[in-house]
Amino acid sequence: MARIRKAASPARTGTEPTVEPAADRHRAKIRMYCHGLGDCFLVTLPRDTPVDGREQAFILIDCGLILGTGDAKAKMREVVANIAETTGGFIDLLVVTHEHWDHVSGFAQAQTEFKSITFGSVWFGWTENPDDEKAQALVTRRSAAIKALVDSGVRMRGFGVDAAADTVNTFLGFFGEDIDTEERLGAAGTHSTRSALEIARGFVKTPRYCKPTEPPGRIAGTGARLYVLGPPEDETLLRTSLPSKRDPETYGMDGTDAWAALFLKELEGDPDSQSAPFGQQSAIPMDVARTVPFFSDRYWGGGEDGGAWRRIDGDWLAASTELALRLDNDTNNTSLVLAIELDGGDVLLFAADAQVGNWLSWQDLKWTVDGRTVTGPDLLKRTVFYKVGHHGSHNATLRQKGLELMDKLQLAMIPVDQEMARKKKWDHMPLPELVEALTARTGGYLVRSDGPPPAALGAVLEEGHTASSEKRRLYYEYTL
Repeated sequence: MARIRKAASPARTGTEPTVEPAADRHRAKIRMYCHGLGDCFLVTLPRDTPVDGREQAFILIDCGLILGTGDAKAKMREVVANIAETTGGFIDLLVVTHEHWDHVSGFAQAQTEFKSITFGSVWFGWTENPDDEKAQALVTRRSAAIKALVDSGVRMRGFGVDAAADTVNTFLGFFGEDIDTEERLGAAGTHSTRSALEIARGFVKTPRYCKPTEPPGRIAGTGARLYVLGPPEDETLLRTSLPSKRDPETYGMDGTDAWAALFLKELEGDPDSQSAPFGQQSAIPMDVARTVPFFSDRYWGGGEDGGAWRRIDGDWLAASTELALRLDNDTNNTSLVLAIELDGGDVLLFAADAQVGNWLSWQDLKWTVDGRTVTGPDLLKRTVFYKVGHHGSHNATLRQKGLELMDKLQLAMIPVDQEMARKKKWDHMPLPELVEALTARTGGYLVRSDGPPPAALGAVLEEGHTASSEKRRLYYEYTL
């Protein structure tokens, strides 16, 4: 294999990376699976000293595929079978970044294949710690919001508010939910993101719940250090999704969000809700009102609109689309972000779906390692590989305090399927402006899972294919 050498940052000088012969042994291999719109990365690190006869260490970061993908289970089983074969059935570390279906579905869909793999450690963000009161409050509220959105989506379908129902359903897909099926909320024979997380949690006896304030981890026999950059412990940063304070999406779903709290109360039928114009004793349920002549004649009577103009029906439910967006953003910001520091100081950055608040929190991180101070910005400046956040979306890669700090960036990978994204009505995934910036920053060395790689990467990028007759691309693997 060869490695990329950069004389200077192409973003500032236009200098193109050059390819030179590598040393006899690689420093790392990063495999991006090309199974669709979802994250699954396998990192291979050489060991200086074998451990139990194993000369390589393996780190698996996420394993999922967006809901609605054709043959999703078969594709995930194919991916995990390849992982098992490549690793020899032992993975030193599994990193589960956050509770989204496109990052965790494989744990449920490929359970048979995962049974052939033993894990040394499993890491989650502190936000999944069952013994952390603040973390469990987040989990409880997220679960309540998911249930409320499923209920509101079903009601919107009933009222014919289909556009809003479709939007809500798209976001629910991140949690493995679909309002248009009978199998909802982890019913028998189905799985939700929560159940997929529990499967991964069960791979080891004692998972680790990581905080950015903790010392970097190590992988036995390697010189690598693993820094956890996120999720932030500061609740304000945890709730910050977009950079603009003027944009309403900068606030999250918490007790101070009166509208979101009110919406949840209404869907849950809270008897103490103060939003109704009359007390519960004076209320008439909609299905009962339909049977009362006075109401049926005036609100469901004859004529072209059947009295529809007099009713608000499910109009108020359309506000759930905003709640769905906030829920998605809040969950993204709980992403466990990992920076792998290799021998020599180069860094591999895996940002999961971290959004603005998560990124901003890295600016204040500081560790003392072997008598030297390591900071978050320092790790960004030494980043040579970047797993692009949230499939290249608009609010998952910072500019000045993110990409523009990556002076040594050699290659970036985007796990994306633009065709599927458009079916989901995510027309800017990936964002063209971000693709342009990444291309400039890497000197053209940007790899997307849904397309061919740059021709110049032939010496450092391997392409793996499925064993089936159709020979689909299974992965790209970059050797550093």
